[in-house]
Amino acid sequence: MKKSKPSIASINVEKVKLGYLQVDQQPPLVIEPTSDDLDLVSWANDNQGLIESQLDTYGALLFRGFKLPSPTTMLEQFALTNCSDLFDDNGEHPREALGSKVYTPVFYPNDKKIFWHNENSFNRRSPMRIWFCCLQPSEQGGETPIVDSREVYNLIDPEIRSEFEQKQIKYIRNYNPQLGLSWQKIFQTTDKKEVEEKCKDNLMSFEWKEGDRLQTTCIRPSVVKHPRTGEKSWFNQAQHWHLYFLDPITREVFSSSFSEDELPRNCCYGDGSPIPDAVMEAVEKVYQKLEISFSWQKEDILMLDNILMAHARNPFVGERKLLVTMGKTFQYDHCTTAQDNAP
Repeated sequence: MKKSKPSIASINVEKVKLGYLQVDQQPPLVIEPTSDDLDLVSWANDNQGLIESQLDTYGALLFRGFKLPSPTTMLEQFALTNCSDLFDDNGEHPREALGSKVYTPVFYPNDKKIFWHNENSFNRRSPMRIWFCCLQPSEQGGETPIVDSREVYNLIDPEIRSEFEQKQIKYIRNYNPQLGLSWQKIFQTTDKKEVEEKCKDNLMSFEWKEGDRLQTTCIRPSVVKHPRTGEKSWFNQAQHWHLYFLDPITREVFSSSFSEDELPRNCCYGDGSPIPDAVMEAVEKVYQKLEISFSWQKEDILMLDNILMAHARNPFVGERKLLVTMGKTFQYDHCTTAQDNAP
């Protein structure tokens, strides 16, 4: 059942005002200063209880109207008020490091949409917190759509949901530097033994193939329970791995160039059976129905609970500059997964 949100009028908070971008109290909850000289980091240090409680409710908080004289430094300091374990670059995505723990978003063609996902949900360890800071909005598009993963879980067809919960998802990856990042870049080493130890630590199976090629497979939950709220969330990255989400030309090229076992990325049910396109289409329609978009403004900071809220990126025209940092690591195997007690 969907939880009712408390009236923000009943929340006693000084120095900021709370509001919505949407008329129906949809996320993100907007937090704005009531004076131009309010320091975001100092205010956040004094109001972690409010931030945590509202993040548990909405999954997304938009800090708008705060002055950020040094955005990179302030974003990192702001994030550190909420958690001490900000992520280092894990080699997974090509990013440009701007600070010790602050990066640019993933490089991806401007004319393509990055589909909805919960960050690093195909790994054993994922961040519970993500912060985006807008330095320059694009001329057109470039929004960061968000989707409440609790609502995705609730709206997906019960038969589809049950199959995902029971079977989980298997992610299969072939590391090909011509079509992505090499295993040396991802694992940040050229030592195969070190790669194997990292695979074991991440609960991944591995196989070395001819020509020093590496294939990894792992089975991950499709649904997890939030460690604070106990709510079930649709938590995976099937939209980034399943062939259904490739554009038709790319899918045709991949299908004609690789066997199913050799695709750069692919996913199936945890028992090895294929996930039909029709199932992924049904999942896509749920995301499309629930997607919430808003236009970035300069110096906006969007804070997400990565379990409760999936995010995406819309195509854009013109220069778009964002910063990102993430942290508060959790392990899915330390978090009660929904299939443990699925009906």
